[in-house]
Amino acid sequence: MGVLNVTPDSFSDGGQFSSLDAVLRQAERMVEEGASIIDIGGESTRPGAAAVSPEEERARVLPAIKAIAGRFDVLLSIDTYRAETAEAAVEAGAHIVNDVWGLQREPDIADVAARTGAGLVIMHTNRGGREILPDVIEDQFSFLQRSLAIAGEAGVANEQIVLDPGFGFGKETPAMNLSLMWRMNELKALGFPLLVGTSRKRFLGTITGRDPAERDAATAATSVILRMGGAVLFRVHDVAMNKDALAVVDAMLQGET
Repeated sequence: MGVLNVTPDSFSDGGQFSSLDAVLRQAERMVEEGASIIDIGGESTRPGAAAVSPEEERARVLPAIKAIAGRFDVLLSIDTYRAETAEAAVEAGAHIVNDVWGLQREPDIADVAARTGAGLVIMHTNRGGREILPDVIEDQFSFLQRSLAIAGEAGVANEQIVLDPGFGFGKETPAMNLSLMWRMNELKALGFPLLVGTSRKRFLGTITGRDPAERDAATAATSVILRMGGAVLFRVHDVAMNKDALAVVDAMLQGET
C-alpha cells in the first residue's frame, strides 16, 4: 500500500502532491514499483497538525481519487475517519476505507462500509483520552474488539475487515512500538488480516537519528520483522525498497514451510 498524502502539512511528504499532475506522477511511480493499493489522505495525522474541515478534506481527496481511478488499474484506499468523506470517496472510485480512529470517532463510517461493500481498515489508536491498559497487546484486544463490535452491528462482513495495530498513533516511545512489533504475532488470534504502517514514523527517527525522508531503510527493516510476525499488508512511502525487502523474507518463509 503506497502512501499518497494530498496535504500541505503531512510529516514526511506534505505539500509534494498538491497538483493533480504531481498526484498522477506519484501514483504511476508507485504502481510501477509494485503497489497493489494506493492510500490517499487529505488531513495530516501527525501530532499537532491543524484540523481541516470536512469540505476541505473532500476538496483535496476526491479529485485525486477520480484522476487515479481513471488512469490506473490499482486499488484505492481513502484515509479518513469521516463517514461523509468515506462515502464520497467510494462513490468517486475508492475501494477501501482506512479509518485511523478505528470506527470510534465516527461510528457511522462502519455503515458506509456495510452499505457499499468497501474494504475496511480498522486501526488501533492510543489517542482520544481513553484509559490505556498497561499491557500493549491487552490494550490492542480491548480497543479492536470494541471496534469489531461496531462493525458487526453495522453489518460489515468479516471478509471486508483488516486490522492495523497503529504504530506511532499515541504510542510515543520507541519501547512501546518495539514491544508491539516484537509481539505482533499475538494479534493473529483476532482472526483478521493485519496491516502495518511504520513508514518513516518518529520512533524510527529516534532510533536512527534520521529525518523522515531518510527513514526508508529503517522502515524496510520493520517490514521484514512484521512480515515474520504475520503482517500481510504494508503501508509505506517507498514501495520499491519495501517490496524488495519483503521478497527476501517471503522467499525465506517459503523455504521454511
